[in-house]
Amino acid sequence: MILMDKIVIVGGNRLKGSVQISGSKNAVLPIMAGTLLADGRYHIQNVPMLRDVKTMSRLLQSMGTDVALYEHVLQIETKNCSIFEAPYDLVKTMRASIYVLGPLIGRFGYGKVSLPGGCAWGPRPVNFHIEGLQKLGAHIEIEGGYIVAKAKRLKGARIMLPQPSVGATGNLLLAAVLSKGSTLIENAAQEPEIASLSDFLNKMGAHIGGIGTSSLEIEGVDTLNPTDMSVIPDRIEAGTFLIAAHLTGGDVKVEEINARHLTALLKHLRKSGASIEVVNHAVRIQSDGQIKPVNVTTDVYPGFPTDMQAQWMVLMSLAKGSSVITEKIFFDRFTHVSELQRLGADITLDHNKAVVWGVDHLCGAPVMSTDLRASASLILAGLVAAGRTDISRVYHIDRGYEHIEEKLKPLGAEIWRDQEPLII
Repeated sequence: MILMDKIVIVGGNRLKGSVQISGSKNAVLPIMAGTLLADGRYHIQNVPMLRDVKTMSRLLQSMGTDVALYEHVLQIETKNCSIFEAPYDLVKTMRASIYVLGPLIGRFGYGKVSLPGGCAWGPRPVNFHIEGLQKLGAHIEIEGGYIVAKAKRLKGARIMLPQPSVGATGNLLLAAVLSKGSTLIENAAQEPEIASLSDFLNKMGAHIGGIGTSSLEIEGVDTLNPTDMSVIPDRIEAGTFLIAAHLTGGDVKVEEINARHLTALLKHLRKSGASIEVVNHAVRIQSDGQIKPVNVTTDVYPGFPTDMQAQWMVLMSLAKGSSVITEKIFFDRFTHVSELQRLGADITLDHNKAVVWGVDHLCGAPVMSTDLRASASLILAGLVAAGRTDISRVYHIDRGYEHIEEKLKPLGAEIWRDQEPLII
């Protein structure tokens, strides 16, 4: 019999205390890929202990690098990197694996990367990556489910992204830093994770300007050097805990975060009735459990993050009135709706809009995770639902939240990890 983890929650407890936020998953993964750009040893600190980090570590090891992770520190030695391929078996479990394509073609002139997998919801095409690399001079073909890229040396170019894409912006940055001449990436993603990657590359000796804006200017260099880096805090994990506190009428101090990365969420939390206090590298949220309905529309940074849409939906499920959630980034990112409805939420879908009618309470029930952020929404719902909630397939949550149940327990949550038979 094959067993798999599940998370069990007995809801109804008010959260109180403090919680420390881990390093950002979405920041560390492109940085790890960036270590392929120069031979040598790297030390990366504040690394979250996540499935995706372990997957990226295995991917780098499959290329010949040495990777060791201990006490939230990654040590990567790249001098023996000699295999320029990212195999399907690894890439299928994590879309961020495609980040290795940029440094491979940029430094070695060749890269073979499987078309990516990851979360089950929605097509997220890689054409922005491919078209941008082609403008830099790469010859790219799709062969047997793999992206095969070749170039003697990439040449700087002006690249206008059709829409801001974190993945494409990161990949093009990783490719352009070793190109010949100047590159301009317009309509670039402005997310903090892209700024963090740019800072890392500049520490290696790259010349990137316009950091934090929609126009990134890269002056290519001949060589780069290894460096050390500390990973920025995970703004999505921080936002998840802030919503958990508001849901439960709690009083929680979320520590080791950058509040500037949470501006849109904090504004909406205040509108919904929460008291927010920003002090140094922490945010304290206090709530009486009375939640006001607030409409949100997801957007690229600095707008309301799509990665917080599912969590916000749980909050609105208990608001005193109705609200509308509009998903502009990934139109079909609503796999969590049917599971929240099993817990008693009143939600109606209309294309990329969800109308949420607040209910008096949710009730515990068996539910199933379908992707990373949907998993987070089910945990939030379980915290406030009456009775017991069993959440299956929590391997999704382990991709992006470091021991979430162990962080919730000291705040007063009745939550634990258990096992159940895998039913195929």
